[in-house]
Amino acid sequence: MSNVKALPLLEPDVDPAVEPCCPPLTERPLTAEEAVRTAAMFKALGDPVRLRLFSSVASHQGGEACVCDISDVGVSQPTVSHHLKKLKEAGLLTSERRGTWVYYRVAPSVLAAMARMLGQYAP
Repeated sequence: MSNVKALPLLEPDVDPAVEPCCPPLTERPLTAEEAVRTAAMFKALGDPVRLRLFSSVASHQGGEACVCDISDVGVSQPTVSHHLKKLKEAGLLTSERRGTWVYYRVAPSVLAAMARMLGQYAP
């Protein structure tokens, strides 16, 4: 278990619609800090349940999903909550409590940031 706190994929002081933290992987080698941020994101998405939850939120109508609508992933509700917390800690999801339910959204521009970072590989 690592003591390194997951850093968000996006720089906190940068407009989230513009700049991800990391350049395309084919542009140059990542710095140590960029590698920590990128690894935290991939580690969070490396679990099949988390990947399914992230996909459910990202593809949900309206761009947000109530936890009650996405919790059918074959694990208990406390485990779903744990996985959603890990996705939030990695900067991939945001949440908002409305009454008794929590609604999740993919963090602003995180999909664009991931696409930019992975870039389009052309041999």
